Amino acid sequence: MRAQIQLFRLLIFAAILAAAPTFTCRGDEQIPKLNYEAVPDFFQLPAGEHFVEVAGVAVNSKGHIFVFHRGKHPLMEFDANGKYLRSIADDLFVTAHTVRVDGEDNIWTTDVGSHVVLKLSPEGRILLSLGRMRTPGDDVLHFNQPTDVAFDREGNIYVADGEGNSRVLKFNKFGNPVGGWGMKGSGTGQFDLPHSIAIDGDLVYVGDRENARIQIFDLNGRYLREWKLGHPFGLFIAPDHFIYMSDAIAGRILKIDRDGKVVGALDGPAPDKGRHFDSHSLAVDKDHSIFSAEVMPWRAQKFVLK
Repeated sequence: MRAQIQLFRLLIFAAILAAAPTFTCRGDEQIPKLNYEAVPDFFQLPAGEHFVEVAGVAVNSKGHIFVFHRGKHPLMEFDANGKYLRSIADDLFVTAHTVRVDGEDNIWTTDVGSHVVLKLSPEGRILLSLGRMRTPGDDVLHFNQPTDVAFDREGNIYVADGEGNSRVLKFNKFGNPVGGWGMKGSGTGQFDLPHSIAIDGDLVYVGDRENARIQIFDLNGRYLREWKLGHPFGLFIAPDHFIYMSDAIAGRILKIDRDGKVVGALDGPAPDKGRHFDSHSLAVDKDHSIFSAEVMPWRAQKFVLK
């Protein structure tokens, strides 16, 4: 992936950010550090089990954590204390990308290997499938390596069809296509790998990763504005309406207010202090704990406020 090449080129940049004792810098602006620390060995895997290229993480209303990775049991559930509970639908997945949980605790997965988005009940039963299994395409019934999924208050579904098609497709709650927007490019409303998508009220935030921006649209895809804040790998909107963005190239997580101002940063370690902070996607719990999914280090982490 292009991002992996860029990642190594920018390790020095990440080290500079991580070394700052109180503030991290973006241009001429100083950003306060988020006061978090990692919980050592939080996820208690069964004997003989390992995470492999952890791509997605999500939290439900009970505080249970879902980890979506590229190993033999791709979708794992853990309780709020990190205890392993079960794996879900092992045979359905090819290459894990993101996992989300909706307001009814249904579990949604995007799979760049199968080209399918799935909705599963809290018990793990398939409720809805979008796309065609192992069949890429560019019409409204097919995806080409979909990267993320989001939902609005009416239950409409928005899929970032990112790796292959550089677009967003919108479906109603029954899975019928109702619209879409975007194409490959760097202009307004165009995308170069829409890698993440999140919705807050009437606003759709799309992480346009390779164009290094977050583009903001209304629910019908009308372009409103954009923020240049780094490479948005993952987006998550907390109940207090702050937007959290993971940037695996810079090795950090940003906390952003609704005006696009960065109000805090959680930086990874310098290269001589630990493995690069390769946060591919993230989730924030009700107690403000942050969960990070990291592909290259093969790990998921929990961060808590100090």
